[in-house]
Amino acid sequence: MVDLPRLPDDPSKLAREPLREQIRQVLVEGLLSGRWKPGERIVERRIATELKVSQAPVREALRELESLRLIETVPNKGARVRDFGVEDMAEIYPVRAGLELVAAQLAATTLAEDPSPLEREVEALQRATARGDVDEQIRHSVEFHREVVKAANNSVLLHTWESLGVEVWTALSMRWLDMELHAKAADHARIARAFREKDPGVGQMLSDHVLNYVEAALKSHKSIH
Repeated sequence: MVDLPRLPDDPSKLAREPLREQIRQVLVEGLLSGRWKPGERIVERRIATELKVSQAPVREALRELESLRLIETVPNKGARVRDFGVEDMAEIYPVRAGLELVAAQLAATTLAEDPSPLEREVEALQRATARGDVDEQIRHSVEFHREVVKAANNSVLLHTWESLGVEVWTALSMRWLDMELHAKAADHARIARAFREKDPGVGQMLSDHVLNYVEAALKSHKSIH
């Protein structure tokens, strides 16, 4: 059995990040590392004991993962990992692409005036790519898209986008489906430039870019099987 990662010892970290969120990250890492396979139970009491926390924040974290469709609750059996894969991505990514199309349209003026939040993420992504740092590639790729959605200045849109668990699904698509990160730094640089240049097609460009994740995942899945 793979041990669960420890919660951070730094008290300031605990203050900055809700305990529920930390536990959620620990559970996601457990999924990514292979501690729990599809169909396997996740025992709430055991997790709480291992992390030395009460069961309440563990239960909250599990609910969040259930809302992301990563786990499911079975009557009289508790939580278990869903048997998810490319089919789930094929449902989630078109929704995400639609949201980001709307976000790009709403954010176009703001990002044309100041595209620096996007350009910072592009530069960070380029550095991570040069180092071969997959975790940082995932993080800055997702942050690039988050900056677009934030710039739309629409709380409903942002909340809906966040509810899709973009970073979790990006990581899972790479590590479980053995999919290469499609969103290369060059793709993001092209989109950032389109915002700066007030390209009227930037929304469709961003939407197509997101949908390419699904195409890459499907190709990877077919090559494996």
